Amino acid sequence: MKIINKLVSAFFLIFGFLMIHAQKMPPAPNSGETSRGVVGPGAQASPIDMYVYALGIIAVMFIVFFNKKYTGKKA
Repeated sequence: MKIINKLVSAFFLIFGFLMIHAQKMPPAPNSGETSRGVVGPGAQASPIDMYVYALGIIAVMFIVFFNKKYTGKKA
């Protein structure tokens, strides 16, 4: 196995481990802290939530465009 493959594998292993443990634990119920950033009733939505459907349609359009562009050059 080449050295670059080992480095890439190690990178993804470490990255995956960090992503699994990235979320902080919520505060204890009687600690007196307020839990910030929890999505629920009264919580603000992120600005991108308004554009999810439009972004999905644009993504499909880009996929179709580039698929047609590059399959036309093969012939």
